[in-house]
Amino acid sequence: MRSLQDKTTIVTGASRGIGKGIAIGLGEAGATVYLTGRTVTDGKTDENLPGTIHEAAAAVTRAGGKGLALICDHRDDAQVEAVFARAVNESGRIDVLVNNAWGGYEFIDGIDGEFTWLNSFWTQPRWRWDAMFQAGVRAAFVASAIAAPTMIAQHSGLIVNISYWAGQTYMNNLIYGVSKAATDRLAADMARELRSHHVAAVSLYPGLVRTERVLRNAQFFDMSNSESPEFIGRAVAALAADPDVMQKSGQVLVAASLALEYGFTDIDGQQPRPLTLQDVIVND
Repeated sequence: MRSLQDKTTIVTGASRGIGKGIAIGLGEAGATVYLTGRTVTDGKTDENLPGTIHEAAAAVTRAGGKGLALICDHRDDAQVEAVFARAVNESGRIDVLVNNAWGGYEFIDGIDGEFTWLNSFWTQPRWRWDAMFQAGVRAAFVASAIAAPTMIAQHSGLIVNISYWAGQTYMNNLIYGVSKAATDRLAADMARELRSHHVAAVSLYPGLVRTERVLRNAQFFDMSNSESPEFIGRAVAALAADPDVMQKSGQVLVAASLALEYGFTDIDGQQPRPLTLQDVIVND
């Protein structure tokens, strides 16, 4: 079903991982997808992860949509402004914005090889706070603030913040938790201010997603209930196609729960079980 054939969408941080999967899921539904990212040479990341923004855009087109790669560092407001200006100039509208770009996962083992993710807050590297808030929370705020006037003018639109359960419960890293809580609150308060303009804003929680980073460390995870990156894209596409999406505005949504509600499966035909807060609570 090409339910988004006339829709213009923007997915931030889409060179690989969840962002790329979301872009492909929107492409499956026929959308025009502007993908932002920094990686233009395969493997040229801090962790030597595969994928480029151009490869991701080509995958969107192969899926049935129109993928357009835009080089953008979301720490630079001028670059972000240019991305949205191009999308509006070319398409005349923005129907969906997915705030997926995120920082702080870089050097998860530490710049010097020391594993720091599970450290107490007083021994966390301070660059991680700056990365998660600058390239994560602030990036979502800036992108949303730029997109909002266009959505308000057309009296429709959907903003999706990719977040996680750490925003609701402790998950072994204080910085991660505080930043995800801020991401959730951003969506909730944007929804309140945008409601009269018929623009929706939500937070969306994936489960365990088979990203390049996760697959590299698959031996440390129980992959039996994992999700493909494209599964998250199908959840976004289903929301974007829902004429009653305003009823969900301001909420925290779980991708696997949306799959049950809207009747879609993962790319392998599996139906991942929706996680709950009890599934992710850390027992001290």
